[in-house]
Amino acid sequence: MVASTHWLASAAGMAVLERGGNAFDAAVAAGFTLQVVEPHLNGPGGDLPVVFWSAQRGEPLVLCAQGTAPAAATIERFQELGHVLVPGVGPIAASVPGAFDGWMLLLRDFGTLGPDEVLEYAIGYAEEGYPVVPGMAATIELTSELLRGWPATADLYLPAPRPGTLFRNPALAATYRSILAESGSGDRETRIERARAAFYRGFVADEIDRFSAREGGLLAGGDLASWEAAFEPPATFDYGGLTVCKTGAWGQGPVLLQQLALLAGFDLEAIGLGSADYLHTVIECAKLAFADREAFYGDPDFVDVPLERLLSASYNAERRLLVGADASADLRPGGGRLPTLFEAVATAGTGEPTRGDTVHLDVADRFGNLVSATPSGGWLQSSPVIPRLGWPLGTRAQMFWLEPSLPSSLAPGKRPRTTLSPSLALRGGEPYLAFGTPGGDQQDQWSLHAFLAHVHFGLDLQAAIDAPGFHTDHFPSSFFPRRAAPRSLSLEARFPEHVVEDLRERGHDVQVTDAWSLGRVSAVGREPDGSLKAAANARGMQGYAVGR
Repeated sequence: MVASTHWLASAAGMAVLERGGNAFDAAVAAGFTLQVVEPHLNGPGGDLPVVFWSAQRGEPLVLCAQGTAPAAATIERFQELGHVLVPGVGPIAASVPGAFDGWMLLLRDFGTLGPDEVLEYAIGYAEEGYPVVPGMAATIELTSELLRGWPATADLYLPAPRPGTLFRNPALAATYRSILAESGSGDRETRIERARAAFYRGFVADEIDRFSAREGGLLAGGDLASWEAAFEPPATFDYGGLTVCKTGAWGQGPVLLQQLALLAGFDLEAIGLGSADYLHTVIECAKLAFADREAFYGDPDFVDVPLERLLSASYNAERRLLVGADASADLRPGGGRLPTLFEAVATAGTGEPTRGDTVHLDVADRFGNLVSATPSGGWLQSSPVIPRLGWPLGTRAQMFWLEPSLPSSLAPGKRPRTTLSPSLALRGGEPYLAFGTPGGDQQDQWSLHAFLAHVHFGLDLQAAIDAPGFHTDHFPSSFFPRRAAPRSLSLEARFPEHVVEDLRERGHDVQVTDAWSLGRVSAVGREPDGSLKAAANARGMQGYAVGR
């Protein structure tokens, strides 16, 4: 089974499975395909977390391919340049591109194919063309004034292509072909290592170094050469007979676990799916968990994140008492320190049109492997296209604060506290469910809602994903300009009017959105008898689940 946010990626992954590859081979092929066909949502300049189950090792693992801040990226440097926040666009906001090394490391240690076999789909679509999705066309149109100021970007993307027309990126295809040429011949692992070297210590790193220096960026070739992706154990929480696995607190992943720890004290089935009581309870718990995200989360190599305490029964019993009858208006962490800038940016604007989104993919194979990946960053609208490479750098450093001594304060070599958050659930210690969604700060809300609908109310995966969506933006956004919307509650229009009015009476600032607009979850699952199931998001008509 393969489920993803784009049908061509799902098809590429399925093609790899049908030719004998495993789930890791399929995930890598699908991931590179997504870089090509959804450049407004992810690209080679972006980042990659993966949560997966290896049947060979018999354990869940996390792949961290979140690139770090450059050596020259200090709070003092940004302040010298007049920045209060890290900008949301431009080379100055770049971290080390992590996705390529992450995919190659996953392929090397858990896959069976070579780099040429997994890259052929992405190269083919970049050379021969792929149909433009409406979101890509809309993003280019919305940011066209900015893109005109970036010559290579304008040459590639302007005028904005019409939805459904074929689009090509020959420079990107040439980059991948050059990497494969440098990977040469020989055994599979040797070719993969040469491909990694071509990107991080070869011509790609050299080109990034020259371009970044010319454009006023801080990222240098040495930053790429000194970094590599890595595997680590997941953060976990047992809930309803399932063990949910997430990334560490270098990302926001544990915030889903914190929400589960709070919700474990409520009888959600008695409250009733979709009722005003249900939405109020889930949202108020989300506010508490995300407040802790702001106060505690950061790169564990730099800060001590008290995750054991945050997930403990005693801590959550105390925090649960804060869930009252009315919508809370404050950000209430259980300790730690919030940015003092929070009040200054809490009402600052409504964001900017350059803010990107994300993609997601899930794979299950016949060998018992299960993969959940959420690549993002390096959006076409984030930074100028590097002419020779055919893609821009990312802007993940915008998730750092330029205030010292916070868990997510900027520091050289530090991982930004990313929003990317794939999920894996085990049942009886065996792999059961891989799931996730794009959506920035909403990822660990929309994923949670589908999970709860499936686990508590017996909805199958597709029905759980299709259930009316909702979320809050009560806390500071992870994206420039870091605004918050206290007491906010966005609801799809499919909720009954009496539910909407009830929530407003409780003090929620309810915004009713289009009927099918919130959430892009996809999922694959494995039953104890070995049968597989999958589902993908119907919103936007791009998600696609396929299997045999």
